[in-house]
Amino acid sequence: MDSVALQQIGDAVPAAMLVLDREARVVMANTAAVEMLGPGLTDRPFVTVLRQPLVNRAVDQVLAPVQAPAPVRLSVGIRARGRERRCVVTVSSLTVRGRRGATVVLEDTTGVEQAEQMRRDFVANVSHELRTPLTALMGFIETLRGPARDDAAARERFLAIMDREAGRMNRLIGDLLSLSRVEQEERRRPSDRVDLATLVRSACATLGPTAQAADVTLRQIGTDRAAPVMGDADQIQQVLHNLIENAVKYGSRTGGEVRATLSHVAHEPVLRGPGWAIEIADNGEGIDEVHLPRLTERFYRVDTHRSREKGGTGLGLAIVKHIVARHRGRLKIDSAKGLGSRFTVILPEWTSAGSGAPQG
Repeated sequence: MDSVALQQIGDAVPAAMLVLDREARVVMANTAAVEMLGPGLTDRPFVTVLRQPLVNRAVDQVLAPVQAPAPVRLSVGIRARGRERRCVVTVSSLTVRGRRGATVVLEDTTGVEQAEQMRRDFVANVSHELRTPLTALMGFIETLRGPARDDAAARERFLAIMDREAGRMNRLIGDLLSLSRVEQEERRRPSDRVDLATLVRSACATLGPTAQAADVTLRQIGTDRAAPVMGDADQIQQVLHNLIENAVKYGSRTGGEVRATLSHVAHEPVLRGPGWAIEIADNGEGIDEVHLPRLTERFYRVDTHRSREKGGTGLGLAIVKHIVARHRGRLKIDSAKGLGSRFTVILPEWTSAGSGAPQG
């Protein structure tokens, strides 16, 4: 087989593939291999291309002057082009130019392993979040059946705590189901025309009593004009509810203020066009900048005790992130200790053609 045909066959393989001659020198590197390992791979000793002892030992084994062995398959960590990868490497015997050679195929499983780790972390987090209220419920049930059986005052106190813990589990399960639905729909962009101003006014009216009970002033700015966007009204309402409720519960001091400001954006580069921005701002304690990159992670909390005390599930901002992504919008978070916080959602403006920013 000539080198041109060998290269064409190699480039048709989706995984990174190298062909070695009898001296373990690279005679062909396909496109995927160049993307993974870098240019200039051919005519080099394999040991200088991939410095991985287990893989090099497998190559020596396959090229040994004895009966051709079965393919060697390894799961190893490699460093290529400045990043660590986890790969399944298969070294097989191959006749090259009439002499024994070898193929080395590298399947990058980094993403798969990261996804599996995320799944394990998610299950562990859910288990922990459910176990805490369940343990409390079981403990109080046992107490009510025993020492507090005839203690009316203790019974009322324990039942109130049990009711709170059951409500917390119910909110967690509701948020988990909501997150699952949003993730399933994330690739399907909404197509309805909705008025963002109407949704903001509705969310503020719904959360007005919560703000009043917390002695927080809830102000609306710029909601007196129509703000047409392409969206799912229920999901946008959920975004607004989560952000405003978070600002009231966690972002504002007693006697503080939460502002819901709606404004038009003539051109948002990320959206590649015009949009409408809704900014939820508070004048509370603010959030240390070290936490900002992780705020939208599932179950990430800046103050775990305070969040749980106020009934938070740790999923609200993760839901917000996925809903905004489904709408092809943008979420910006600005905060600093002592300066309050601003959460801004920018959604593509509805156009007469029936679409906002380009699909994608």
